[in-house]
Amino acid sequence: MITPAPTTPRARRGSPSLALALLVTLAVVVIALFLFTDLPGRWEYALDLRSRTVTGMVIAATAIGVATVLFQTITANRILTPGIMGFDAVFMTIQVVVAFAVGPALLVSAPPLASWTVELLLMAGAIVLLYWWLFLHRRLDLHVIVLAGLVLGVLFRSVTAFLQRLLDPDTFAIVQDLVFASFTSIDRELILPTGVLVVVAIASLWPLRRSLDVLSLGETTAISLGVDHRRTVMHVVVVIAALVATSTALVGPVTFFGLIVANLAYGAVGHRHLRSIPAAIAIGVVALVGGQLILDRLLGFSTELPVVIEFVGGIFFIVLVLTGRAR
Repeated sequence: MITPAPTTPRARRGSPSLALALLVTLAVVVIALFLFTDLPGRWEYALDLRSRTVTGMVIAATAIGVATVLFQTITANRILTPGIMGFDAVFMTIQVVVAFAVGPALLVSAPPLASWTVELLLMAGAIVLLYWWLFLHRRLDLHVIVLAGLVLGVLFRSVTAFLQRLLDPDTFAIVQDLVFASFTSIDRELILPTGVLVVVAIASLWPLRRSLDVLSLGETTAISLGVDHRRTVMHVVVVIAALVATSTALVGPVTFFGLIVANLAYGAVGHRHLRSIPAAIAIGVVALVGGQLILDRLLGFSTELPVVIEFVGGIFFIVLVLTGRAR
């Protein structure tokens, strides 16, 4: 009688490479369905509009997914995301302060590329400057920096809410439209610079591909294995700032989307970054494009995709906390 070999965790989970290949294939299929199904008579115009929407969604999914995986790597926590830490609150504060200081005319009439560039520089600059001051200049512990980020996020949101109460109704409506995420009204002029910046930021991580896996083991272990922890983390923070700033300036703030795609990626392919990062991108594309496909073709625009994402993400966040899977 032959005794069956014990089932290993890897065998139970299946092949991470196969899971990644299936996720990428699913993402391609969903994109094809969104682009080519139910085309109207003037299919050239519809296909052009859909191509712009899909491209923006792919860029946003890539930026948010990668930024969240990186942020959870350096914080060693599965429920913290740049959005929860208040990175998106910087964007909202910028919009409200500009509207409060100079009026809504500048926000509406400014060229899209100029507005995108200013928002990008202000957001990324504020994030990098803050973390450089806390992490390198003050040399505080990473957990203290995370706590500082949470507190500052609450501060930014409070300032934003206070200033919004002082705006007149017309200006308030304009600001609300600007700070609300939208995946279907992406400006064509912003797609190329945003895509290039996202690709460059992610490509800069290639020399750190092995160090990222070591970082997830903790600061003490990473240092003992020869990783320059502070320099590597600061490099990662710059990349996160660039990705969050570009995606937020392109589509608006989305708090819980990264939390969903990152944790689903870990469950599908594990924590190794050469697999988890592409998996997070593929899952993000499936979620955004597939969700918009369902809303467009089945539900008839009965609700907005960001509303659904925030609702599901909030529930997912609570489940992670209650089940003790934060680490």
